[in-house]
Amino acid sequence: MSGEAPIPNLKKYIDDMLTWVRGKGKILIIVHDNPDPDCFASAMALSHMFVMKLNREAVIAFSGMIVRSENLTMAKQLQIPLTPLTILDIKEFQVICMVDTQPGVGNNSLPPGTRVDILIDHHPMHKLSKGCRWVDIRPEYGVTATILYEYLVAQNISIGTKLATALFYAIKSETQDLGREANRPDRDAYLRLFPLSNKKLLYEIDHPKLPIEYFLALNSALKHAKIFDKVLIANLREILFPEIVAELADILLRLEEIETVLCMGLYNDEMVLSMRTIRHDCNVGEIIKSLVDGRGTAGGHGMMAGGKVDHVSSSLKDMLTVENFLTIRLLNTLGMPKVKPRKLIQRSLMKAVAK
Repeated sequence: MSGEAPIPNLKKYIDDMLTWVRGKGKILIIVHDNPDPDCFASAMALSHMFVMKLNREAVIAFSGMIVRSENLTMAKQLQIPLTPLTILDIKEFQVICMVDTQPGVGNNSLPPGTRVDILIDHHPMHKLSKGCRWVDIRPEYGVTATILYEYLVAQNISIGTKLATALFYAIKSETQDLGREANRPDRDAYLRLFPLSNKKLLYEIDHPKLPIEYFLALNSALKHAKIFDKVLIANLREILFPEIVAELADILLRLEEIETVLCMGLYNDEMVLSMRTIRHDCNVGEIIKSLVDGRGTAGGHGMMAGGKVDHVSSSLKDMLTVENFLTIRLLNTLGMPKVKPRKLIQRSLMKAVAK
């Protein structure tokens, strides 16, 4: 009933949607694999709306793992009720919702052909999403949680401390404190939610203890990173959890003189990819799709994106072959096919010696 165009009367849209849900049975909310704070907060907010307006509980389902320390701490401290999708029978649910992901995009475990009734997301519209009953997709928003915050405001639903903390942290982490892909609604939500949030919980979520695997992956990233002018490409080789790829891409983008980062790591026969950029004239969401064309799936926004290459073995030769073809495609796309690489570690040592 909607799409990428703005909804002129949000309250009426939600009222009509709730009326439709009221006559149905069990409600399921599905987030993307290896969920992040935006998934958590968006699902919590939608579930809260169903409770407050319909007195109906919803099941929040996820797939993959929650390993990143900040995400684990968030789920634990905010007591987010999460259920593995693998132990559920989707046929038992009459209302199926998706937040922060879409059918067929490759980053969720929704069985192919499964009906989705309610879809709320901030990523570009996927072709399968047009068949959903209630679709609210806003690519101009930096965070899906902001959309759900507006749902609660439109319905005049109170927001408790835990939910406010979840929504605020989702906006904070996804937009890097409003510095990345944040628009006016994201900023407004951020400022209004901050006074309602629990500052002690925010500190605990933002500053967790890190496992040794994090530092091993960071070491691998630094060791194998190659610099092509202002582009950095890092192959982490085999990784223990997929979330580390995006986490390290964010860190590597902070290197001086670097404008674009492609980070990759092998997990379960898939080369997991993450791209980041500070360039406003560069849409890495579209670029990463072209990189994996014919080999995998990908998607994202202008300044951040993710994807995967399928059927990659754990042999070093196979991992380096994938790195090579991705590097060639990326450099050709950016119009710099003849730029020679430099090792990050060698470059750092040379600069240190020069000083």
